[in-house]
Amino acid sequence: MRTLFRQLLEQRDVRSYSDFVPLYRTVAERLGEAAQPSKTTFEAWFYKGRRPMKTYRRVLEVMLGYSFEQLWREAPGEEPAFTPVRTSSPLHADPGVDLIDMKRMGAMAAARAREFLLGADQARIGEDTLNLLNDEVRRLIREYPRKPLSTLWPDLLQTQAEVFRILESGRVRPTQLRDLNFSGAVLSFLVAKGFNDIEDRYQAMVMTRVAAACARDAEHTGLIALIEGLKSLIAYWADQPSAALHYARQGSETAMNLRGTVGPWLLGLQSRAAAVLGDAETSRAASRQAADRRDRVVLDDLDELGGLLTYTPEKQQYYTVEAEALLGHGNADLTAQAEQATEAFSDQNAPYWAFGDEAGVRCDLALLRLYAGDIEGAAEALRWVLELPYSHRNNGIVVSAQRVRHAIMSGPARDALLARQLGQEIEVFPPARPALPR
Repeated sequence: MRTLFRQLLEQRDVRSYSDFVPLYRTVAERLGEAAQPSKTTFEAWFYKGRRPMKTYRRVLEVMLGYSFEQLWREAPGEEPAFTPVRTSSPLHADPGVDLIDMKRMGAMAAARAREFLLGADQARIGEDTLNLLNDEVRRLIREYPRKPLSTLWPDLLQTQAEVFRILESGRVRPTQLRDLNFSGAVLSFLVAKGFNDIEDRYQAMVMTRVAAACARDAEHTGLIALIEGLKSLIAYWADQPSAALHYARQGSETAMNLRGTVGPWLLGLQSRAAAVLGDAETSRAASRQAADRRDRVVLDDLDELGGLLTYTPEKQQYYTVEAEALLGHGNADLTAQAEQATEAFSDQNAPYWAFGDEAGVRCDLALLRLYAGDIEGAAEALRWVLELPYSHRNNGIVVSAQRVRHAIMSGPARDALLARQLGQEIEVFPPARPALPR
C-alpha cells in the first residue's frame, strides 16, 4: 500500500533516508523529542507502509501537517484529499506545497537566520542581536499565560540559553550588561514558573535563585521583589502556606517604595497564604492594603511588558475572592464578585486573559456556590475547567479543582447524585497531572 506519508515525501522529493533525516531531526529538536528512526525503520515506513511506534508519531504529524491516522491511510490521487490537522483548508501556493509546509519551511529559514545573526557579532554584540532577543523575550512574556507550556517551552529554554551564552562570551559592552541581565532574570522567572506548572518544584526553586541573581546584577528592585513573589507562588501551590507567606512578606519589604503592580500582587499573595493558614485577620488586612495600593499604582516597566509581570485589577479581584473562598466564607455579595471576575476572565480577547486565571476563578466560584448549597451552580462553574485539554492542565489548575472535590466530599450534599458525579469527574481530571500533551 502506498501511504499518504510516502506520497507527501515524494512530492517534496524526499525518497531516501539521507533526505528524510535532516527534516525529521529539525522538527524533533524543536519539539524536544530525542528518538530518531534508523534507516531500516524509515524504509519500513516508506516502502512497506509499516506503522511507526508512538515515539515517532508526534514529530511526523508536525513535520507533515496531517494526523497519524491520515498519514497511514492509502494515498489518494495526485493531491491529498484529507484535511491537514492544523488548518481547515489546505491552501496551496503551488502543487504539492500547502500552507502548512510553507509555514514550516519558513520557520526553519527564520531559525537559521536567527542563528546567523546571533553568531555574526564575533567581536562585540550588536544592537540588532539585542533587539532580536528583546523581541523574543517580550513575545514569551505575553504568550506564557495564554498558551499551553508545551508550545513555548523549547523557545523559552533556547532563548534563555542564548542570553546566558552571550553573557558568558566576554563580548558584551558594559552598557549592555544591565539589559542582558534583565532579560536573563525575566526568562529564568518564566522557566521557574514552567517548572512549577509541571510540578517540578525543586527545579522551579533553583531557577528562581538564578533569576534573583540576574535581577540583582541588573540592579532592578521591582524584578527582585517579583521573584520573591514567584517563590511565594511556588510554595502556595505546593501546599506550604507558611513558606508562601514568608516569601510574600520578604517581597513586600523589597517593594515598599515601588509604585508598580508588584506591590499589590505581593499583598494578594500574603492574603491567599494567610487564608490557607486560617488566619482571617491577616488575610483581610493584606487584601485591604492591596486595595489601598491599587489606588496609588503608577505602571512601571514590568507592567508595560504585561503577561505574568503585571497584576491587573481583574486578577486582583480574583485573588480577593480566592482568599475568602479559602477561609470557607461565602455570601451573596462575595458570590456576585466571583461571578463578575469569572465574566471578566471569560473574554479570551481581553489583554489580561489567562487560561490559568479563568480556571482558578471558576473553581473559586464553584466553592462559593457549594457553600450556599448550590450543587448545580458549582457544576456549571466548573464545566469549562473540566473540559480543558490536557495541555492546559497545569499544577495550579489541578490543585484548584481538587479543592472543589474536597468541598463536595466533605459537604452536606456529598451523597446527592450530582455531587457524586461531579466529584468523580474531578477525580479523573488529572490522570498524571500532565502540563504537556500526552
